[in-house]
Amino acid sequence: MDQKQDFVAAFTVRGLTKTYGEGAAAVHALRGVDLDLPKGEIVVLLGPSGSGKSTLLNILGGLDSATSGTARFAGQDLTTMGEAELTRYRRDHIGFVFQSYNLMPSLTALENVELVTEIATDPMDPAEALALVGLKERVHHFPAQLSGGEQQRVAIARAVAKRPTVLFCDEPTGALDSTTGRTVLQVLKDVNETLGATVLIVTHAAATAQMADRVLHFADGAIREEILNESKLMPEEIEW
Repeated sequence: MDQKQDFVAAFTVRGLTKTYGEGAAAVHALRGVDLDLPKGEIVVLLGPSGSGKSTLLNILGGLDSATSGTARFAGQDLTTMGEAELTRYRRDHIGFVFQSYNLMPSLTALENVELVTEIATDPMDPAEALALVGLKERVHHFPAQLSGGEQQRVAIARAVAKRPTVLFCDEPTGALDSTTGRTVLQVLKDVNETLGATVLIVTHAAATAQMADRVLHFADGAIREEILNESKLMPEEIEW
């Protein structure tokens, strides 16, 4: 049995702060964030640039460290983990999707996905991951031969091929037009339903919130409002 199935993919955050710099020049990116995120939801984090949402994402993803407070994943405190433990955490549980696709231009779509499956503990077949995002017929194409939306879907396939417990998406539709953006959001919804992954989406696009189970509004380093969405829309219904 996959060891990860013994874990409950939930984040519990208490008093989380992040400060860059010191004294009068200090920037308080997070100011005492408290948060409970249950397993298996699509969660959208909304807020302007500098509001703290990407900082929270990076700490929960094990890419950055907190100044104070705790952030627990399945009972493990991420804020006390060493670098080796965080590396294992990212490898075994976390998938990342960014606005910039970060694909290797000299590798095909299939080879880009294989980069992750070679180090994952229980990976999907790379071709299966690409089929999941609708690119079954494009596996041997290079990034330059793919549209922006197709490149983003390769990036999603690469992230989900390791069967992550949590998928972190930082502005995944930021560089896409509305039609292509809806396609990418549908892929994220499919990943949530097919793999049972918790999906956290950081975005400026307020319309994206309409497909989420939970919406967190960020401002000045804190969560100002948390909304449970009782009337979710399908991605194709979202007006941009």
